[in-house]
Amino acid sequence: MGAAGAEVLPGPVGGRDTVGGSRFRTGDVDEAREELDARYYANRMDVVDRERRPFAARFDTLAFGPLVIGDLSCGADVRMSFGELGAYHLNAPFSGRMEMRQGGSSIVATAEEALLLDPAGDTFLDRWTGDCRTLSVKVGAAELRDRLERLLGRPPRGPLVFAPGLDITRGPGLSWVRFARQVAAEALAGEGLARHELVAGPLQEALLNGLLLAAEHPWREALAHPGEPRRPAPVKRAMDAVRERPEHPFTTTELAAHARVSVRRLQESFREYVGMSPMAYVREVRLDRVREELRTAAPDEVSVSEVAWRWGFAHQGRFAARYREKFGEPPSRTLRASS
Repeated sequence: MGAAGAEVLPGPVGGRDTVGGSRFRTGDVDEAREELDARYYANRMDVVDRERRPFAARFDTLAFGPLVIGDLSCGADVRMSFGELGAYHLNAPFSGRMEMRQGGSSIVATAEEALLLDPAGDTFLDRWTGDCRTLSVKVGAAELRDRLERLLGRPPRGPLVFAPGLDITRGPGLSWVRFARQVAAEALAGEGLARHELVAGPLQEALLNGLLLAAEHPWREALAHPGEPRRPAPVKRAMDAVRERPEHPFTTTELAAHARVSVRRLQESFREYVGMSPMAYVREVRLDRVREELRTAAPDEVSVSEVAWRWGFAHQGRFAARYREKFGEPPSRTLRASS
């Protein structure tokens, strides 16, 4: 057994515990695996060549709201397997390389090009070279998609899928990596402003916004060059009513009354400015609430079908398919991950 050490840093100055960090050192592979399990994902880890370099893990990690930001290295070449991640993940090496596979595709992260992984698809790290020190960022899938919806002003149609490569030698990719490193370093340093809730929240939003602007995905141009008009007041009133009381059995007629327009006008406005009908929007918001409940529920106390039924999803097959399309994982996985 190698000597392990972990310095757990305190949360923010007052308020919600959304920020917490750890500095972890060990020469034991099992201890390193357990630390990455606790901070990131369940995994299997093996040293590829013990003779070449001694294993010496150095993991500095920051839990930052919907993100986990880490400065990670192992000292020796290792391989790992994860199953489905259930979150978006970015690896941006400062040196060395990471050779990975996900969903049948092989991708490599280097100091020139970071890689972005999706929540779905079995994930394998075939080689994490001993000279590779990497910025490793886990991003909550639901939170990132919700951020995209808020920036667009409408729910995005289809799954949020990133191009796997991100240029980190220049432009937005380099800027985002520097920003993430700076935020993590400031928060891990101790009593900096990044650990205060009044600053932490806006910084977390800025990191999500920045990733959506830096990486390639179907809505990047719409975010980079917003050209759509703002939502009219009637649409906003209806959307606000749904978000305030998503459990309420809304009808289109009732939403039109909230919006202070006719049913036909509301339906036309939703199609134009939201990209779906008012009742489809109700279902999207309820899907978000289902996910929130599954993420905090105990698997031995509730079932997916119970939660889905409570939020108005009577057809389990259609519910499960729509849930996976939106969040990149089946609802049963979300519930299991909460344990």
